[in-house]
Amino acid sequence: MITKDKKILIVGLGLMGGSYACALTDAGYEVGAVTRSQSSIDFALKKGIIRHGTSCVSKEYVEQFDILVFSLYPHTFIKWLEQYQGFIKGGAMLTDVTGVKCSVVDKVQDMLRPDLEFIGAHPMCGKETSGVEFASADIFNGANYIVTPTSKNTEKAIEDCEEIGRILGCRNISRLSTAEHDEMIGFLSQLTHCIAVSLMNCKDSKNLVRFTGDSFRDLTRIAHINETMWSELFIMNKTELLRQMDLFAGQFEKMRNAIENEDVDTLKQMMITSTQRRDFFNK
Repeated sequence: MITKDKKILIVGLGLMGGSYACALTDAGYEVGAVTRSQSSIDFALKKGIIRHGTSCVSKEYVEQFDILVFSLYPHTFIKWLEQYQGFIKGGAMLTDVTGVKCSVVDKVQDMLRPDLEFIGAHPMCGKETSGVEFASADIFNGANYIVTPTSKNTEKAIEDCEEIGRILGCRNISRLSTAEHDEMIGFLSQLTHCIAVSLMNCKDSKNLVRFTGDSFRDLTRIAHINETMWSELFIMNKTELLRQMDLFAGQFEKMRNAIENEDVDTLKQMMITSTQRRDFFNK
């Protein structure tokens, strides 16, 4: 159990880090933050999102925390630990929000001091906006939350990480291996972003906006995207993402051929399967 005397540090106070801070502060925990932008710290302090924070990493500040949540780009996360893990108090638990796991978890666990424990986590939620100004605890309400333990994790740390998901307000807490996570995320998140981006690249939309209905808006909502973060995630999960893209391309080609050949039976069956599978998401 994560008692209220545990101090929690958010490293990286953007949208997700800020939303973690909102939810954990609302739950009664003492939350601090380290981030590069002093203006982000000032905003979070003014809004009561954090109790204290700094844009300058120091041992005196970092060593007071029991739990550290990293909301950084993967390469930045690893560099931060290389430079500052000596500042973290012994026995602390580290977790993250990173959207890929195979290329992150093993590397972090291998480089970490033996008196620290890192366990990967991924809340399946977000917004098309970025920055702590858009942070909200509401994004976790009813969201799915994935924990990716390895053989190097203790059961206590796994349970504490799962408890963080419940404190945030997530609905479904799951345990997956890092490989299972990256397969699921490759299909459910990264492929869908690839489709939305590709669709928006097909035609100039400045005139189309006058004619479109809700279907195009709904399908392309996630095409408003952070190009730096998502490019890194796509490349880090390249093998799995390419497999999912090939899977989609095969089904798209099947539909194209059915239309070209006026194969109504195949079209109808694909639509029936689509409707049946989509119904699971409405329950």
